[in-house]
Amino acid sequence: MSEAKIQVPEIVAVGEFANLLGVPVAQVITELMKNGVLATINESIDFDTAEIIAEFLGFEIEKISSEKSVKADIDVTSKNLEIRPPVVAVLGHVDHGKTSLLDKIRETDVAGGESGGITQHIGAYQVEVNGRKITFLDTPGHEAFEKMREHGARVTDIAIIIVAADDGPKPQTIEAIKHVKKAGSMMIVAVNKTDKPGADPTRTRQQMMEVGVSPQEWGGDTEFIDISSKTGEGIDKLLETIIALADVTELKADPQVPAQGVVIESRLEAGKGAVATILIQNGTLKVGDAILVGDAYGTVRSMENEHKQKLKEALPSMAVRVSGLKSVPEIAEMMQVFDSEKDARTESQKTKRYSTVRKLGEVKKIDAASLAEDIQKSQRSELSLVVKADVVGSLEAIKESLAKLSNSYVTVKFSAEGVGPISESDLNMAEVSDKIIIGFKSKLSPQIKQAAQTRGIKIINYDVIYELISDVKKVLAEMMPVERIETTVGHLKILAIFKISPKKSVVGGKMEEGEAKKGVWARLKRDGEVIEESEVIGVQKGMNEAPSVVAGEECGIGFGEKIKAEVGDVLEFFTITEKKKEL
Repeated sequence: MSEAKIQVPEIVAVGEFANLLGVPVAQVITELMKNGVLATINESIDFDTAEIIAEFLGFEIEKISSEKSVKADIDVTSKNLEIRPPVVAVLGHVDHGKTSLLDKIRETDVAGGESGGITQHIGAYQVEVNGRKITFLDTPGHEAFEKMREHGARVTDIAIIIVAADDGPKPQTIEAIKHVKKAGSMMIVAVNKTDKPGADPTRTRQQMMEVGVSPQEWGGDTEFIDISSKTGEGIDKLLETIIALADVTELKADPQVPAQGVVIESRLEAGKGAVATILIQNGTLKVGDAILVGDAYGTVRSMENEHKQKLKEALPSMAVRVSGLKSVPEIAEMMQVFDSEKDARTESQKTKRYSTVRKLGEVKKIDAASLAEDIQKSQRSELSLVVKADVVGSLEAIKESLAKLSNSYVTVKFSAEGVGPISESDLNMAEVSDKIIIGFKSKLSPQIKQAAQTRGIKIINYDVIYELISDVKKVLAEMMPVERIETTVGHLKILAIFKISPKKSVVGGKMEEGEAKKGVWARLKRDGEVIEESEVIGVQKGMNEAPSVVAGEECGIGFGEKIKAEVGDVLEFFTITEKKKEL
């Protein structure tokens, strides 16, 4: 076996894998086929499969990880380090007052304009408190935005977990705590709505202890602050606590190095093209800088803050909207500065391989689980959708939420996806799938609308994400198969056989248990083995028709066909009901 290890990414195309090994593609494909994997030159395999094939071919490989950090690398020995503002995320359950808290801090009122009363997109706002700046990330509270909320926790120094004093922690609260702990961010619990009737901050603290968060005043390690985002009570103390925590940890960055940052929102905008909101974590970003964000690259054409003020440079902990990228980057992708756009483009080509990691459903694997999955898929009903959204964050959240609705009977398949207006190409993709386009705040021109109607394509646009998910769930529920439910209702031992006609037969016997009546089904058994099944067309007691017979009674059972019964056989009576399986 070769001593030198060949570096292979987590997900690799078959053709690229062959090139890395320096062997013909046909040889790799042949080895894959021997191992039960049918993959073409352009299809991808995972590292585990690549490792098996490499071993067969006499090579040793090692994995190039596609995990990307969302924390900038800061040289702690640099003499240019300066104190930077803390980055704070507000997380918690929908309706517990996250947006109202930020409104109170900013002294603005944006909550009323949000569809469905929830924050639809991650936003960033920098405020000044007693001469000190704090950057707030506003992360969505609805459970459908789990992924976006997770990114919010990962890029923050301090996380405020907001929990209503009249409601206590909810599943989204617990989920947010999990993300914060995983990210290693400092935590403050803001007990909100203390002004409401029924509010009980003490009970809320007890409930939070049950989910692993203990107040400092009770010997724990987390600061709890009672607030009211409606009256403003406790807000000053909350802000002072944020500043105090920031002072203790001495958050620093080097403004003199090329900028590093992370995408917290992205979208396509008319007249500007791809626009990304980037949180600067280290260094200074300047207009004219060549940047790479994930596999999107470009030159910073313009920058603006949350007030739409044009900026020439952005310092650490600032969040700025940047235009000039060639494509829309994904949320949580790292941004870095290059010497030239050419260098950024070259690196972009290298990082594009990581995009396949997000499409693991297309990866060919060698394992028993994948074979079982293939078998399962052959029995599935697929709902094939084209999904468009206004921003990448919403698109990711929608896809992730819809994917969770799939089960062993029905599944959601995305025949196409993207951000921006619904286009002619979306119609083309919908036409070869289920002729359904799901839009989330997506623009739709009259021409596209008319073309869709002409081609029989249904376009449904939503403003509230959980309404979208709910409607798709209803469609999938209708696609679920009908389940046949059998219920055993009685047993009879056959004591006599009566021939009525070539097409009808009657057996006589004694009911051993249960009940038998016209319309039920009978399963003929001999020595425990099932011989046949037939529907009961009549029940007799003596010479008379009877509505039913029960245990202990002797009777005759009529069938509309000739059955192969013998004396001593057993009839097992059962009913059949049909029920649609639940999603």
